[in-house]
Amino acid sequence: MGGILSRSNHNSNVGDLIEGSQSASCKRQRTSDSFWEHSPRLIPSLPDEISIQILARLPRIHHLNAKLVSASWKAAIMSPELYRCRKELGTTEEWLYLLTKTEGDKFLWYAFDPISVRWQRLPPMPAIAVNDEPRSGLSGIRAWNMAGSSIRIADAIRGWLGRRNALDQVPFCGCAIGAVDGCLYALGGFFRAAAMRSVWRYDPIVNAWNEVSPMSTARAYCKTGVLNGKLYVVGGVTRDRGGLTPLQSAEVFNPHTGIWSEVPSMPFSKAQMLPTAFLADLLKPIATGMTSYRGKLYVPQSLYCWPFFVDVGGEVYDPETNAWIEMPLGMGDGWPARQAGTKLSVTVEGELYALDPSSTLDSARIKVYDHQDDTWKVIEGDIPINDNSESPYLLAGLLGKLHVITKDANHNIMVMQADRQNHSAPSPSTSANSIQKNLHEVPEPVLGSEANMWRVVALRSGGSAELVSCQILDV
Repeated sequence: MGGILSRSNHNSNVGDLIEGSQSASCKRQRTSDSFWEHSPRLIPSLPDEISIQILARLPRIHHLNAKLVSASWKAAIMSPELYRCRKELGTTEEWLYLLTKTEGDKFLWYAFDPISVRWQRLPPMPAIAVNDEPRSGLSGIRAWNMAGSSIRIADAIRGWLGRRNALDQVPFCGCAIGAVDGCLYALGGFFRAAAMRSVWRYDPIVNAWNEVSPMSTARAYCKTGVLNGKLYVVGGVTRDRGGLTPLQSAEVFNPHTGIWSEVPSMPFSKAQMLPTAFLADLLKPIATGMTSYRGKLYVPQSLYCWPFFVDVGGEVYDPETNAWIEMPLGMGDGWPARQAGTKLSVTVEGELYALDPSSTLDSARIKVYDHQDDTWKVIEGDIPINDNSESPYLLAGLLGKLHVITKDANHNIMVMQADRQNHSAPSPSTSANSIQKNLHEVPEPVLGSEANMWRVVALRSGGSAELVSCQILDV
């Protein structure tokens, strides 16, 4: 009996211990959960100033998971304070942002981290609601195809003619893309056959789009450039009762104040020198590119009579004098042109580069501008370009190196980097001068080179998507 009683008491004590242990565990769990939800500090026993500096050293690719730790961590990761701390510590990272257009006329953004070699998809660009405007199918067709369209002209015309009210369903058609102060901007464009003033900004810190102050002028297919921390917009076209009208106006956006200011209009001086009034009425001047170089904005220009484009050099905006001057003759004459008159270029470590498609369909060459001689010089080393693609290439300067984004014969999107012969890893300290040394600058013309100085640093399936634009953000 005694044994039984003793055994019964023992079991009872064990049960009490187990129940007590479980109760304590639950209390600890509840206490822990409650702490992470309501603790005023990001990391226990550490001041938030120290915690922010710790989080500022966390690679951006891990920020998504870090937001799941707690509400306070999510707020910290999405705060401007963390971004400022990253800039002070020098831990910001350059990512490549790529805009594509799918068969369904949807614009999709992707971000590429060159360190982890991983892609991330951005939130979709927002829907646009605008007031009803007069609609014209023909005007819409012409608007989509002119001045810098990223698709083939003939294919575009066939596509749009077979569709009803196409522009009613394609917001951001012909919008310009820019990047300043760590954010992406989508400016203007056509919707319902009317040019828009709207400006949308993507902030990678909060991973969201929001509308900001609109431009003073409704425009589509305008050109953008960044100078002294401000976003400049020039040219483009608008639509009035007479159809499409090219614009000479320019304006500048200050991201810190959110205010647009006027810039003197481009004079298009060469367009005023046409020999007859007939040609002046027939040939319309239009900006076909824009780049920031040596503290000024360089805008190559063309005269067009749809669908023909005639290069006429360009003009340069000097912010110190707030005036336009004529572009150096050699720069304007030698600036390579892509389809529909578009002239792409990129400045990498102070050097201006452009890509010149060769006479063959499977290669291209890089040109670099020599401002002392006012000439474009060809850099040895052919770039494999699949010119059968509807959007053959984009240019970018990432981590101090020149990059070409294109699609291969299998419709994969390739990011190619100018690299050393030994294919060393990318380095942020590599300058454009070293690119020239590695690629052996030679006099023009250059025939096919055996040296392959390009390597693929990223690859993703592209399908039928077209390359529209690319930007670099340092966040």
